[in-house]
Amino acid sequence: MKHLELAERLSRISEPQTIKMAKLSRELKAQGIDIVDLSIGEPDFDTPAHIREAAKKAIDEGFTHYTPVAGIPDLRAAVVKKLQRDNNLEYLPEQIVVSTGAKQSIANAVLSVINPGDEVIIPTPYWVTYSELVKLCQGTVVFVPCGIENKFKITPAQLEAAITPKTKLFMFSSPCNPTGSVYSREELKALADVFAKYPGIYVMADEIYEYINYVGKHESIAQFEGMKERTIIINGLSKGFAMTGWRLGYLVAPTAVAKAAENIQSQFTSATCSITQKAAVAALNGPKDSADVMLAEFTRRRAFVFEQMSQMPGLKLINPDGAFYMFPDVSSFFGKSFEGTTINNADDLCMYLLHKANVTFVTGSAFQQPNAIRISYAASMEKLQEGMKRLKAALEKLS
Repeated sequence: MKHLELAERLSRISEPQTIKMAKLSRELKAQGIDIVDLSIGEPDFDTPAHIREAAKKAIDEGFTHYTPVAGIPDLRAAVVKKLQRDNNLEYLPEQIVVSTGAKQSIANAVLSVINPGDEVIIPTPYWVTYSELVKLCQGTVVFVPCGIENKFKITPAQLEAAITPKTKLFMFSSPCNPTGSVYSREELKALADVFAKYPGIYVMADEIYEYINYVGKHESIAQFEGMKERTIIINGLSKGFAMTGWRLGYLVAPTAVAKAAENIQSQFTSATCSITQKAAVAALNGPKDSADVMLAEFTRRRAFVFEQMSQMPGLKLINPDGAFYMFPDVSSFFGKSFEGTTINNADDLCMYLLHKANVTFVTGSAFQQPNAIRISYAASMEKLQEGMKRLKAALEKLS
């Protein structure tokens, strides 16, 4: 007699560690435990007022019905305008697909181009969802470890060495989650020169942290000759406009890929929320003052956290150029113990810090970097001060 069973594909994916740590934090807080949560990648700012007002106006005017799958015309036009203004890139509205968050945009991209057996190059550390989506499509993930000595960025030589006749897609982010690394124009041009030799490879450029950049103008790999025709840009409003809960991201791609993504999305969710789309139009077409205010505050927090952690013996870290994460190497603590707890890896260290210091971080093993942990400074200065105090005290107890 046949028993009820779940789909085999579920064995290929796992719960993201980022979500797991946030869940543990909420559970302990619900028990009345004072937890400082520095695990979540979410701006601790409210959505700007003019964006909220646009949403209220949409509700009051009854803009509450189904919209085109790929997004309302004025939103796609706003994305076109944004790409011209911020990135000097020319696209047509039909090359844009608006989705329920950047994560769905990435899923649409991978589902559109990856067949079973296709190889996908992902430089590590990387954002956890990339590889899981490739596995769902039965593609083969090719990880390329990138060390702290090069600010966790892939070199042209590493890229070329990883390419095989089966390579179909290259996935990366800049600014990067979890490292905060940012690729310069020169570094992107060097990678583009490698891709010029291999016309059958798509590039997915995750640019969701575009506005959180401490070193100058954001650069997109799509700007270089021959790259726009193969690059799939992923972006959204969650980080730069503090709109995480609104759930809106977008994909910008060659027309064939955009049409494929629209077709896939039509079978999963159709269009994203009509109210959110109107809010997004206001965000993209409106003033960028709020993003600048957030960047200034993140700059202040980054300086504080980097200074504090630089004074903690045993931590090896770089000052990130973008996003809002520190990603220190913590391997010097492996093998050390306190009160019967031995630290064998970054997973152990995160659980030790959670239960002994009541502060949450994300293990680097989630990002294919088992010697590191991710620390988010998208939290108030008060929480950061307390979190750094607890981190320092807990690390000093290990011997």
